Amino acid sequence: MAELSIIIVTFNTRQELDACLASIASHPPRVSCDIVVVDNASTDGTPDTIRSRWPAARLIDAGRNVGFAAANNLGIRAVASELVLLLNSDTMVPAGAIDTLVDELRSDPGLAAIGPRLVDAAGRTELSFGAMISPFNELRQKMLVALHRRRAPLVARFVERLTRRRGQPDWVSGACLLVRREDALRAGLLDERYFLYAEDVDFCAALRRIGKRIQFTPAAEVVHLRGASGRRRPAATERAYRASQLAFYDKHHPRWAGLLRAYLRVRGKLPHGAAS
Repeated sequence: MAELSIIIVTFNTRQELDACLASIASHPPRVSCDIVVVDNASTDGTPDTIRSRWPAARLIDAGRNVGFAAANNLGIRAVASELVLLLNSDTMVPAGAIDTLVDELRSDPGLAAIGPRLVDAAGRTELSFGAMISPFNELRQKMLVALHRRRAPLVARFVERLTRRRGQPDWVSGACLLVRREDALRAGLLDERYFLYAEDVDFCAALRRIGKRIQFTPAAEVVHLRGASGRRRPAATERAYRASQLAFYDKHHPRWAGLLRAYLRVRGKLPHGAAS
Protein backbone atom coordinates (compact mmCIF):
# COMPACT_ATOMS: atom_id res chain seq x y z
CA MET A 1 0.00 0.00 0.00
CA ALA A 2 1.31 3.45 -0.93
CA GLU A 3 2.07 5.93 1.86
CA LEU A 4 0.81 8.84 -0.23
CA SER A 5 -1.97 9.18 -2.78
CA ILE A 6 -1.98 12.20 -5.10
CA ILE A 7 -5.53 13.01 -6.18
CA ILE A 8 -5.98 15.27 -9.20
CA VAL A 9 -9.43 16.39 -10.32
CA THR A 10 -9.72 17.43 -13.95
CA PHE A 11 -12.35 18.93 -16.22
CA ASN A 12 -11.15 19.69 -19.75
CA THR A 13 -7.59 20.47 -18.68
CA ARG A 14 -5.78 17.87 -20.77
CA GLN A 15 -2.68 19.93 -21.55
CA GLU A 16 -2.31 21.31 -18.03
CA LEU A 17 -2.86 17.86 -16.49
CA ASP A 18 -0.24 16.34 -18.78
CA ALA A 19 2.29 18.96 -17.65
CA CYS A 20 1.33 18.38 -14.01
CA LEU A 21 1.84 14.63 -14.26
CA ALA A 22 5.12 15.16 -16.11
CA SER A 23 6.37 17.37 -13.26
CA ILE A 24 5.55 14.65 -10.72
CA ALA A 25 7.23 12.00 -12.87
CA SER A 26 10.33 14.20 -13.16
CA HIS A 27 10.44 14.81 -9.41
CA PRO A 28 8.86 11.78 -7.72
CA PRO A 29 8.50 11.97 -3.93
CA ARG A 30 10.67 9.79 -1.72
CA VAL A 31 7.66 8.13 -0.11
CA SER A 32 5.80 5.41 -1.94
CA CYS A 33 2.95 7.00 -3.84
CA ASP A 34 0.18 6.43 -6.30
CA ILE A 35 -1.69 8.90 -8.49
CA VAL A 36 -5.46 9.01 -8.91
CA VAL A 37 -7.01 11.21 -11.60
CA VAL A 38 -10.73 11.90 -11.18
CA ASP A 39 -12.21 13.06 -14.47
CA ASN A 40 -15.39 15.15 -14.37
CA ALA A 41 -16.67 14.08 -17.80
CA SER A 42 -14.05 15.93 -19.85
CA THR A 43 -14.69 16.25 -23.57
CA ASP A 44 -11.17 17.30 -24.60
CA GLY A 45 -9.60 13.85 -24.75
CA THR A 46 -8.30 13.84 -21.17
CA PRO A 47 -9.17 10.17 -20.44
CA ASP A 48 -7.44 8.95 -23.61
CA THR A 49 -4.33 10.97 -22.75
CA ILE A 50 -4.20 9.46 -19.26
CA ARG A 51 -4.59 5.92 -20.57
CA SER A 52 -1.97 6.33 -23.31
CA ARG A 53 0.63 8.55 -21.66
CA TRP A 54 0.18 7.81 -17.95
CA PRO A 55 -0.96 4.20 -17.63
CA ALA A 56 0.37 3.95 -14.06
CA ALA A 57 -2.14 6.58 -12.92
CA ARG A 58 -5.52 5.30 -11.79
CA LEU A 59 -8.33 6.95 -13.73
CA ILE A 60 -11.73 7.38 -12.09
CA ASP A 61 -14.56 8.48 -14.36
CA ALA A 62 -17.00 10.55 -12.31
CA GLY A 63 -19.64 10.02 -15.01
CA ARG A 64 -20.58 13.68 -15.09
CA ASN A 65 -19.22 16.97 -13.82
CA VAL A 66 -19.84 16.44 -10.11
CA GLY A 67 -17.75 19.41 -9.02
CA PHE A 68 -14.43 19.77 -7.23
CA ALA A 69 -15.44 18.67 -3.74
CA ALA A 70 -17.38 15.57 -4.80
CA ALA A 71 -14.66 14.50 -7.23
CA ASN A 72 -11.97 14.78 -4.57
CA ASN A 73 -14.14 12.71 -2.24
CA LEU A 74 -14.35 10.00 -4.90
CA GLY A 75 -10.57 9.94 -4.93
CA ILE A 76 -10.15 9.93 -1.16
CA ARG A 77 -12.62 7.07 -0.74
CA ALA A 78 -10.83 5.06 -3.44
CA VAL A 79 -7.44 4.99 -1.68
CA ALA A 80 -6.13 3.64 1.62
CA SER A 81 -2.89 5.60 2.03
CA GLU A 82 -1.81 7.40 5.19
CA LEU A 83 -1.58 10.74 3.38
CA VAL A 84 -3.57 12.33 0.59
CA LEU A 85 -2.39 15.23 -1.55
CA LEU A 86 -5.18 17.19 -3.22
CA LEU A 87 -3.51 18.73 -6.25
CA ASN A 88 -4.99 20.91 -8.98
CA SER A 89 -4.46 19.84 -12.56
CA ASP A 90 -3.06 23.31 -13.34
CA THR A 91 -0.08 22.96 -11.01
CA MET A 92 3.52 21.90 -11.52
CA VAL A 93 5.52 20.37 -8.70
CA PRO A 94 9.24 21.19 -8.42
CA ALA A 95 11.79 18.80 -6.95
CA GLY A 96 11.46 18.27 -3.20
CA ALA A 97 8.18 20.13 -2.75
CA ILE A 98 6.06 17.09 -1.91
CA ASP A 99 8.78 15.66 0.33
CA THR A 100 8.90 18.90 2.32
CA LEU A 101 5.14 18.87 2.82
CA VAL A 102 5.19 15.21 3.91
CA ASP A 103 8.08 15.75 6.33
CA GLU A 104 6.50 18.80 7.97
CA LEU A 105 3.10 17.17 8.33
CA ARG A 106 4.53 14.00 9.80
CA SER A 107 6.71 15.96 12.23
CA ASP A 108 3.68 17.37 14.08
CA PRO A 109 0.83 15.00 15.06
CA GLY A 110 -1.35 18.03 15.81
CA LEU A 111 -1.43 19.03 12.15
CA ALA A 112 -4.18 17.69 9.91
CA ALA A 113 -3.22 19.51 6.72
CA ILE A 114 -0.47 21.62 5.20
CA GLY A 115 -0.16 23.80 2.12
CA PRO A 116 2.86 25.20 0.25
CA ARG A 117 3.71 28.61 -1.08
CA LEU A 118 2.01 28.93 -4.46
CA VAL A 119 3.52 30.99 -7.27
CA ASP A 120 2.51 31.68 -10.86
CA ALA A 121 4.55 30.86 -13.96
CA ALA A 122 6.56 34.05 -13.50
CA GLY A 123 7.33 33.26 -9.86
CA ARG A 124 4.90 35.81 -8.39
CA THR A 125 3.44 34.62 -5.13
CA GLU A 126 -0.23 33.85 -4.57
CA LEU A 127 -2.03 34.64 -1.32
CA SER A 128 -3.12 31.05 -0.83
CA PHE A 129 -4.12 30.99 2.84
CA GLY A 130 -6.00 33.16 5.26
CA ALA A 131 -8.47 33.67 8.06
CA MET A 132 -11.86 32.00 8.12
CA ILE A 133 -14.21 33.57 5.59
CA SER A 134 -16.46 36.23 7.07
CA PRO A 135 -17.72 39.49 5.56
CA PHE A 136 -14.72 41.45 6.84
CA ASN A 137 -12.11 38.75 6.20
CA GLU A 138 -13.41 38.08 2.72
CA LEU A 139 -13.31 41.77 1.82
CA ARG A 140 -9.76 42.08 3.17
CA GLN A 141 -8.58 39.01 1.27
CA LYS A 142 -10.16 40.16 -1.99
CA MET A 143 -8.66 43.63 -1.67
CA LEU A 144 -5.19 42.23 -1.01
CA VAL A 145 -5.47 39.82 -3.94
CA ALA A 146 -6.77 42.49 -6.32
CA LEU A 147 -4.12 45.05 -5.39
CA HIS A 148 -1.41 42.41 -5.52
CA ARG A 149 -2.47 41.43 -9.05
CA ARG A 150 -2.29 45.09 -10.04
CA ARG A 151 1.22 45.14 -8.56
CA ALA A 152 0.51 47.89 -6.07
CA PRO A 153 4.02 48.25 -4.56
CA LEU A 154 3.10 48.35 -0.86
CA VAL A 155 0.67 45.47 -1.12
CA ALA A 156 3.02 43.40 -3.27
CA ARG A 157 5.77 43.76 -0.68
CA PHE A 158 3.35 42.95 2.14
CA VAL A 159 2.08 39.79 0.42
CA GLU A 160 5.64 38.75 -0.41
CA ARG A 161 6.65 39.04 3.27
CA LEU A 162 3.47 37.30 4.41
CA THR A 163 4.04 34.32 2.13
CA ARG A 164 7.63 33.93 3.26
CA ARG A 165 6.58 33.16 6.85
CA ARG A 166 5.51 29.76 8.13
CA GLY A 167 2.22 30.00 9.97
CA GLN A 168 -0.97 28.29 11.06
CA PRO A 169 -3.85 30.07 9.30
CA ASP A 170 -7.47 28.97 9.31
CA TRP A 171 -7.19 27.56 5.80
CA VAL A 172 -4.80 26.81 2.96
CA SER A 173 -5.66 26.54 -0.72
CA GLY A 174 -7.08 23.29 -2.07
CA ALA A 175 -4.90 23.77 -5.15
CA CYS A 176 -2.22 21.87 -3.21
CA LEU A 177 -3.28 20.55 0.17
CA LEU A 178 -1.70 17.58 1.95
CA VAL A 179 -3.93 15.96 4.56
CA ARG A 180 -3.88 12.88 6.77
CA ARG A 181 -6.54 10.62 5.28
CA GLU A 182 -7.75 9.54 8.72
CA ASP A 183 -8.36 13.17 9.67
CA ALA A 184 -10.11 13.85 6.35
CA LEU A 185 -12.51 10.98 7.06
CA ARG A 186 -13.09 12.09 10.66
CA ALA A 187 -13.90 15.59 9.40
CA GLY A 188 -16.50 14.20 7.00
CA LEU A 189 -14.49 14.80 3.80
CA LEU A 190 -15.21 17.83 1.61
CA ASP A 191 -18.72 19.24 1.76
CA GLU A 192 -20.28 18.42 -1.61
CA ARG A 193 -22.70 21.33 -1.57
CA TYR A 194 -19.74 23.35 -2.88
CA PHE A 195 -19.45 22.68 -6.60
CA LEU A 196 -16.45 24.96 -7.04
CA TYR A 197 -14.79 27.42 -4.61
CA ALA A 198 -14.90 27.73 -0.80
CA GLU A 199 -14.71 23.95 -0.32
CA ASP A 200 -11.10 24.20 0.86
CA VAL A 201 -11.93 26.85 3.48
CA ASP A 202 -14.87 24.78 4.70
CA PHE A 203 -12.78 21.58 4.73
CA CYS A 204 -10.06 23.23 6.81
CA ALA A 205 -12.74 24.48 9.22
CA ALA A 206 -13.99 20.90 9.58
CA LEU A 207 -10.45 19.71 10.29
CA ARG A 208 -10.05 22.38 12.94
CA ARG A 209 -13.35 21.32 14.52
CA ILE A 210 -11.90 17.86 15.22
CA GLY A 211 -9.10 19.54 17.14
CA LYS A 212 -6.39 19.61 14.49
CA ARG A 213 -4.39 22.52 13.06
CA ILE A 214 -3.63 23.77 9.55
CA GLN A 215 -0.14 24.83 8.46
CA PHE A 216 1.23 26.99 5.67
CA THR A 217 4.89 26.48 4.81
CA PRO A 218 7.01 28.56 2.43
CA ALA A 219 9.68 25.84 2.54
CA ALA A 220 7.72 24.06 -0.22
CA GLU A 221 6.83 25.94 -3.38
CA VAL A 222 4.45 24.82 -6.13
CA VAL A 223 3.62 26.52 -9.43
CA HIS A 224 -0.08 27.26 -9.85
CA LEU A 225 -1.29 28.41 -13.26
CA ARG A 226 -4.76 29.17 -11.85
CA GLY A 227 -8.15 28.27 -13.20
CA ALA A 228 -7.47 26.64 -16.55
CA SER A 229 -10.98 25.20 -16.88
CA GLY A 230 -12.56 28.30 -15.37
CA ARG A 231 -10.99 30.61 -17.93
CA ARG A 232 -12.67 28.63 -20.69
CA ARG A 233 -16.13 29.01 -19.10
CA PRO A 234 -16.09 32.36 -17.26
CA ALA A 235 -19.87 32.76 -16.92
CA ALA A 236 -20.33 29.26 -15.50
CA THR A 237 -17.37 29.80 -13.19
CA GLU A 238 -18.88 33.04 -11.88
CA ARG A 239 -22.20 31.29 -11.19
CA ALA A 240 -20.43 28.45 -9.41
CA TYR A 241 -18.45 30.89 -7.28
CA ARG A 242 -21.57 32.79 -6.23
CA ALA A 243 -23.45 29.57 -5.46
CA SER A 244 -20.58 28.37 -3.27
CA GLN A 245 -20.32 31.75 -1.58
CA LEU A 246 -24.02 31.59 -0.67
CA ALA A 247 -23.70 28.00 0.52
CA PHE A 248 -20.79 29.00 2.73
CA TYR A 249 -22.66 31.90 4.32
CA ASP A 250 -25.79 29.76 4.78
CA LYS A 251 -23.67 27.24 6.67
CA HIS A 252 -21.28 29.44 8.63
CA HIS A 253 -22.84 32.92 8.76
CA PRO A 254 -26.62 32.52 8.31
CA ARG A 255 -27.30 36.02 9.66
CA TRP A 256 -25.35 37.48 6.75
CA ALA A 257 -26.76 35.16 4.07
CA GLY A 258 -29.91 37.19 3.45
CA LEU A 259 -27.92 40.39 3.03
CA LEU A 260 -25.58 38.65 0.59
CA ARG A 261 -28.55 37.41 -1.45
CA ALA A 262 -29.98 40.93 -1.58
CA TYR A 263 -26.62 42.33 -2.70
CA LEU A 264 -26.26 39.72 -5.45
CA ARG A 265 -29.85 40.25 -6.60
CA VAL A 266 -29.30 43.99 -6.97
CA ARG A 267 -26.13 43.34 -8.97
CA GLY A 268 -27.86 40.74 -11.13
CA LYS A 269 -25.51 38.01 -9.93
CA LEU A 270 -27.84 35.87 -7.84
CA PRO A 271 -27.54 32.29 -9.13
CA HIS A 272 -30.70 30.64 -10.43
CA GLY A 273 -32.50 28.81 -7.64
CA ALA A 274 -30.60 30.64 -4.87
CA ALA A 275 -33.32 33.08 -3.90
CA SER A 276 -33.83 31.44 -0.50
